[in-house]
Amino acid sequence: MGPAELLRWQWDGYPKAHGNRANLLLHLLTAPFYWVGSALLVAALFRLDWRFALMGLGCILVTLVTQGFGHKRLEANPPAPFTSPWNFIARLFLEQWINFPRFVVTGGWARNFAAGRDGR
Repeated sequence: MGPAELLRWQWDGYPKAHGNRANLLLHLLTAPFYWVGSALLVAALFRLDWRFALMGLGCILVTLVTQGFGHKRLEANPPAPFTSPWNFIARLFLEQWINFPRFVVTGGWARNFAAGRDGR
């Protein structure tokens, strides 16, 4: 599946996999860590600075652990399992940089939060 197809597939199931209020808040709080982490990794390449790389990886790890917890422990409909390392990287990148911001901007986050569940 190419990036455009993966993006469309992920978006189609996005509201269903993000219905728990606590998980929605976790995403809102941790997505910026992913963005900063990604920027730090790019900066590390340009500056050839391993400290930037470590900080970037740390920010991304915070996002992974927190959102992974939210999906596994809080959501009634967790996302589909990853099929390969490439699938994991691509889905993570597309969710954090495209689909989650789009979910917020289009009102999906607010709708799901208003209608959301507090438990599984």
